[in-house]
Formats: sequence, C-alpha cells, structure tokens
Amino acid sequence: MQQTFSTSQKVKQFVFILFPILVTQFGMFSMTFFDTMMSGRVSADDLAGVAIGSSLWVPVFTGLSGILMSITPIVAQLVGANQKKKVPFSVIQGLYVSILMAAVIILIGFFVVSPILKGMNLEANVMRIAKQYLVALSFGIIPLFIYTVLRNFIDALGQTRTSMLITILGLPINVALNYVLIFGKLGFPHLGGVGSGYATAITYWCILVISIFIIHKKEPFSSFGLFKKFHRISFSAWKEILKIGLPIGFSVFFETSIFSAVTLFMSSYNTITIASHQAAINFASFLYMIPLSISMALTIVVGFEAGAKRNQDARSYSRIGITIAVGMAFVCAGLLFTLRESVASLYTKDADVLVLTSHFLIYAIFFQLSDALQAPIQGALRGYKDVNVTFLMSLVSYWVIGLPLGIVLAKYTDLQAFGYWVGLIAGLAAGATGLAYRLIKIQKKQLLEENKPSRTA
Repeated sequence: MQQTFSTSQKVKQFVFILFPILVTQFGMFSMTFFDTMMSGRVSADDLAGVAIGSSLWVPVFTGLSGILMSITPIVAQLVGANQKKKVPFSVIQGLYVSILMAAVIILIGFFVVSPILKGMNLEANVMRIAKQYLVALSFGIIPLFIYTVLRNFIDALGQTRTSMLITILGLPINVALNYVLIFGKLGFPHLGGVGSGYATAITYWCILVISIFIIHKKEPFSSFGLFKKFHRISFSAWKEILKIGLPIGFSVFFETSIFSAVTLFMSSYNTITIASHQAAINFASFLYMIPLSISMALTIVVGFEAGAKRNQDARSYSRIGITIAVGMAFVCAGLLFTLRESVASLYTKDADVLVLTSHFLIYAIFFQLSDALQAPIQGALRGYKDVNVTFLMSLVSYWVIGLPLGIVLAKYTDLQAFGYWVGLIAGLAAGATGLAYRLIKIQKKQLLEENKPSRTA
C-alpha cells in the first residue's frame, strides 16, 4: 500500500484492494454454493442434507477463522509502522494457533455431530447425508485453517490479487471434483451430496500447496523469509492474537451461528420448507460476500493508516467503503427482486421448493441491505483493533433481539417460518445502528488525540 492524498486516489486504492478480495470471497463461498446447488440436482434429500451440514459447519469455521483474522490488522499495522522484521514471527505464531484450533474442532466434532443432528428431528436419509458430508469435509479442516492465516498475511500486505489468483485456481478443481464425486462420473462412485464434502476437502489441500509455493518463491512475500527461520511457540504472541482475534471470532460466530439456530427451529417444518429456507439462506450468504469483502478491505486500509498515525485518512477510507457497500446493496436488491424465481431454479427442480424459495428470497433483500452497513463498519473497527464492543453488539443484536423476536413471530403470528427471517432482519438493523455509533465515537477520539500536539505547540 502507498499513502494517498486526494479522495479519488483513495477510491482508486480502495477498489484496487477490494476487487480481488471480492473475487476471492465469491470463489471461496462458491465452493459451498456449488456443493449445495449441485447436490440439489440429485434430490431434495441431498439438498437438505448438504445445506444442513453446511449450516452447522459454516458458523464454526467462520467463527474460528475470525480469530485468525487478527493477523490482518497486526501485520497491516506493523507494515504501516515500518516494522517489517516483526511480521514473520507474528504470522508463524498464527499458523501454530490455526493448527491447534483445527485439531480441537476435529476432536470435538467427533463427539457432538451425531447428537446435534439427532436432536434436529430430521428424516433418516437427510440426517445420514448431513453427517457423512461433515465427516468428508473434516479431512480439509487443517489445510483450510493454515491457508486462512497465509491469506490474511498476503492480504495485509495489500497483495489481494494473489489471494484472488489462488482461489481462481482452486474453484475449477472444486467444481470438477464435485461433478465426478456427486454424480459418479469417470469411474468414480456415485456419492450424491456426500461427494461434495470430499471434493471441497481435496480442494483445500490444493489451495494450501499453491499458497505456500507462492509465498516461498514470489515477491514481495519471499522477502519476509516466512519459512526460512524456525520460531518457537510464544504464548505472549498467542495472547496478542487471541486478544484481538477472540472478540472478532465470537462476533462472527454469533452472527453466523444464528442461522444454524434458526435451522434447528426450522427442523420442526417439513423437508420442503427446510430445503427452501436453506437454499435462500445460501444465496443470501452468497450476496453477503460483497459487504464482507468491503469489510476485509477496510480492515487492511484502516489498519495501515492507523499504524502510520494518519487518522484523517483512515476516516476517509471508512466513508468510502460504507458508501460503496450501500450503493451495491441497492443494486443487488433490485436484481434479486426481479430475478428471484431464476435464482431459486438454480437450486432445485422441485416445483414446491422452487415456489417457497422464491418467497424466502424476498426477505433476503432486506438481509443484505442491513449487512451493507454493519459489515463494513465492523471491518473499519477491526482496522483500529477495536473489537470488544463489536463482539458485545453481535451478541445483543442477534441473540437478544433477533432470535427471540423471530421465535415469537414464527410461533404466534401468521408469518410462521418467515417470522424467523423478520427477527433476523431486525437484529441486523439493530447491530448496524450500534456499530455506527461506536465507529463515530472511535474516530472522533482518534482525531482529538491527533490534534493535541498542534494545540500545545
């Protein structure tokens, strides 16, 4: 990254960093998207099973990877403060943390997956597919977590196009493996939805190998000598990573796990309702990649400017990112409302599922409008390393406001299953309001501190 001066330069710099992140996020999410969509072409049971398996896995991964997102502001601020020699040590410690987390989640999953699925009162075949999908996916957890740290290192240097390249290389591998394993092509067994889990796990190993090669061989990454020196485990470094990362991780977990909680409540409805709800949630999550990418870009640019003590520039980047997110949200809202039936047809051929999914997608419009505010604001706050209030806001907005309201609306009004969506939308709106207030407060404080020396001079 370079220092920018005019607003047009900032917009150009921000878009330069944002676009590859956007492509990367769409690419990473497309693996789950294609898992769900291609499995739906087999049967409604495969669609429901893979969707439920994904709904249990995604909040776990995003929550834990949220902890690893602390590497981005740590590295960005070190680079901004011209302390590059400290970067390899911090990244390697992040790798140690990622391997430990991956091992723990595999161990815990071995004991808890079956009881959770049994508690959902699913049809037997749907439960079998969901469980076997998660078992298959578990073979890729360790490489995925390691890659997450390496990607955060790459992005923190502003080299987001490299992450994009890695993902672009990985996506066709995933789709090809899905094709042969789900449908039993080229002599491979017909595994149905379960095959998508194995396909994704293999893909995670592939993108890890690619990323290690690039970091070791290509500039500017090779100049850091990331793998040239052995670094002992440092619990003080782990403390810094976790101090920033745990609030981020819990914040992300509270946000994503709410959808899994709703899925648990949705299990009281029939398979058609579950499949329709999960298809709509899957596409809403796909659209969420836009504000999420803007959020990640803001963490990089705000972290860099904050590290260099250029608080006015950090504030300008925040405004640019939020403005772009809101503008994109309105464009997507119009397209989704117009094309919702076409979108639903991507997931299923079943007429009943098709109609109900189209109805759920109307509510998805309001989801992404609220996301357009709260996600970028979270990213800016992470750039400032201000993460604790974000964590508390996520807890309150989703679990104190969103879910209880959704339960009441679903059980005691004619909205029924749609009531959960209305509750979640209300939670998102509340979270966006609280985070906006926090960001304004932080930025005012930073500017006051920046101006103190000039007043005393």
